[in-house]
Amino acid sequence: MNNLLRWLPPLDHRVWILIAGRLLSQLGSGFTLFYAPIFFVQQVGLPATLVGVGIGSGSLAGVLGRILGGTFSDSPRVGRRYTLLLSAAVSALADLFLALTHDFSTFLMGNLLMGFGIGLYWPATEATVADLTTLDERNEAFALTRLADSLGLGLGVVLGGALIAATGAYRALFVIDGISFLIFFGIVYGAIAETRNPATPSHRVLQGWALALGDRTLLIYVTVNILMTTYLAHVNSTLPLYFSKFVPLANATGFSSSALSLLFSWHVVLAALTQLPVARALKGYRRTQLLMLSSLLWGVSFVLVWVTGVAPMGHLVWAVAALGMMAIATVVYMPAASALVVDFAPESLRGVYLSINSLCWAVGYFVGPVVGGWTMDQSSAIAHRSWLGWAASVLISLVILRHLDRRLSRTSI
Repeated sequence: MNNLLRWLPPLDHRVWILIAGRLLSQLGSGFTLFYAPIFFVQQVGLPATLVGVGIGSGSLAGVLGRILGGTFSDSPRVGRRYTLLLSAAVSALADLFLALTHDFSTFLMGNLLMGFGIGLYWPATEATVADLTTLDERNEAFALTRLADSLGLGLGVVLGGALIAATGAYRALFVIDGISFLIFFGIVYGAIAETRNPATPSHRVLQGWALALGDRTLLIYVTVNILMTTYLAHVNSTLPLYFSKFVPLANATGFSSSALSLLFSWHVVLAALTQLPVARALKGYRRTQLLMLSSLLWGVSFVLVWVTGVAPMGHLVWAVAALGMMAIATVVYMPAASALVVDFAPESLRGVYLSINSLCWAVGYFVGPVVGGWTMDQSSAIAHRSWLGWAASVLISLVILRHLDRRLSRTSI
């Protein structure tokens, strides 16, 4: 235990408190993530189309939440702490609506509130971590934050499945999720003071956003970040379908459900195990160099997916290699992306800049599933070749990142 504690980075205790609180709240979210659509369709009786509309509306509310989350975080009247408290309170209220859902209007309200609450959370928590860490600590701090998210979601999915198997009490999942957000509220309220420097100058709302959107460095970064978040979204939404529909096995077409479960469990476990070691091993590199490395790893992983679909044998081995490469690409990307934004963001606009960073995810998670869904409806030849197209798109991100690296080098970032 002592060796483990010495191995962990010596971060501010408030960062550890925030990480622990996030692990707890994500544990509750994992309870509901995979089982909510099943419950609302099969037990509440809502049409699958309306369930999709409701869940999609939460993403749209998340865009508004991210915009306001960044604005509130930079406001001297609100700040990071109260934005986190508001996020936890809204999310807990969302779970109340979802636990009581018997019709579409209640279900819609629950999803709107949940999307809004999660949107508020991201700019505020990343700004808080940035406030409490030094330049050299941020990669590992953001890596640990993401690790807490992954572990919490993973454990929540497992425990939620066990609870459903034992009791069938789907509504209890939302109650437990709501309680986890209330505990997170209590942790932030009792243990984390406001981290925004009161001496930092403030901007009027529209002025702050105008300054951020006029920052050429930020806009260059946004272009490549949308591409990389699209990779993540595309893999999450499309790869399971591709593996189940287009991989030509000896006795069937596509991996079985159990094989897919094992493959994606391998992906999640590897990402969790390597998050901190990778961040520490790559600590001496510039953030832009790390994003270039992540892009290259994505390119290799897309080629491996293509090989999985066209190889005459060894499909499972190729799939394991592809998902392993994607796990490392994700682990390299996530902390470096957030830390890079903090590096060039003015302290007075840190929340707004991180809000824009978070909005890239909203765009990526719209584009990725749409493009991926279209390719999966085409012929097997197009479905196979699409992965080579994704691999080729990595060249675009590398060119942009090279330009961004030179630009930041001139300003000593």
